[in-house]
Amino acid sequence: MTFRRDQQRLFWCLVRDGASTSDAGRRLGVSQAVSWRWFREAGGMPPLPLSPPARGPGSRLDIEERELILAGLERGDSIRAIASDLGRAPSTISRELRSNMFHQRYGQRHQRRPGMKAKPPWRYSPHLAQLRAEKNAARPKPAKLATHGRLRREVQARLEEEHSPEQIAACLVLKFPDDPEMRVSPETIYQSLYVQGRGALRRDLTVRLRTGRALRKPRRRADERRGRIPNMISISERPAEVDDRAVPGHWEGDLIIGSTASGSAIGTLVERTTRFVILLHLIGGHGADVVQEAMITAMAGLPEMLRKTLTWDQGREMSNHAKIAVATGLDIYFCDPHSPWQRGSNENTNGLLRQYFPKGTDLSVYQADYLEHVAHKLNTRPRKTLGWKTPAQALDELLSQPQQPPGVALTG
Repeated sequence: MTFRRDQQRLFWCLVRDGASTSDAGRRLGVSQAVSWRWFREAGGMPPLPLSPPARGPGSRLDIEERELILAGLERGDSIRAIASDLGRAPSTISRELRSNMFHQRYGQRHQRRPGMKAKPPWRYSPHLAQLRAEKNAARPKPAKLATHGRLRREVQARLEEEHSPEQIAACLVLKFPDDPEMRVSPETIYQSLYVQGRGALRRDLTVRLRTGRALRKPRRRADERRGRIPNMISISERPAEVDDRAVPGHWEGDLIIGSTASGSAIGTLVERTTRFVILLHLIGGHGADVVQEAMITAMAGLPEMLRKTLTWDQGREMSNHAKIAVATGLDIYFCDPHSPWQRGSNENTNGLLRQYFPKGTDLSVYQADYLEHVAHKLNTRPRKTLGWKTPAQALDELLSQPQQPPGVALTG
């Protein structure tokens, strides 16, 4: 069974907007097996432009225009009349018919004068003409990273350092401001990694990406843990200055959970202004007492100006929030149920951390020094939201401002 190109285009648009492959296929009347084959064979990447081709002078005929040509032929319209209806030049219609009139029995193209009316056994098929035009229009060209060795080596080196394609693209502009050859888009990097036949980059480098996947997947919303703890203060009562991100010292926190059998977890703290990360090594589970001890220990190493507020979700691990507040000087606030965007920086960071701590694994096997290593990796990674500075650089700059008390620069 042959599927039209516009069907596949709509399929990829639905996947881009977050639909699963089976849902996208079902909405188009395509079987789950076919939709999954489209996705798998393309490496999770749209193999065609998602915007329909532009119409007008200079653009190629599309399937709808070819169907209108057939309708005009069946009515007995002249080439000029068909061209007028389509807003095309008569020569465009003449050339289309000369190239795509087929003999019904032998499949031979019509070689007669363009102005002659089509008569049996000659016929014009819009769908065969469209397939032939798409085949002729395909121009495989070598990927940029395949032909530019210096650029490829630079990109591969940064992928080895676990930088994202977006970070790589931005940092190349900063490092080579006067060299237009050292430019590459994030999508080109993804294409070179994932799309079969583009192989400019080593396929094994996909494990260096944040997801570590060998196949791109649409985004999914993760389920949230939720609980109820006593005497909590709602995020609605949090000072307005926290939302501005202009003053450092306001933190967001949560746990990333390991396998159910292990009962393990790692605590994560993110400073809202600089996105600086601290990881809590939780020994013996993630109960309230364990989290309390780890939190107090971590905050004790920070200057007072960096201990203002903490925003957490309503997990039971924060049942001792009052004791933590007294020991650290933090004002602790709790998010509304089912509202992960209220801790947006922390949610994003937890996603980044899954590159190092995969879901469903036993997190208790990671020692404190490895958690420090991972925190250092994130704190020295350039971030788009910081103008491609690293969180460590952003924190150092804030701490060195004259109007603020002196503090010790943190490096993770």
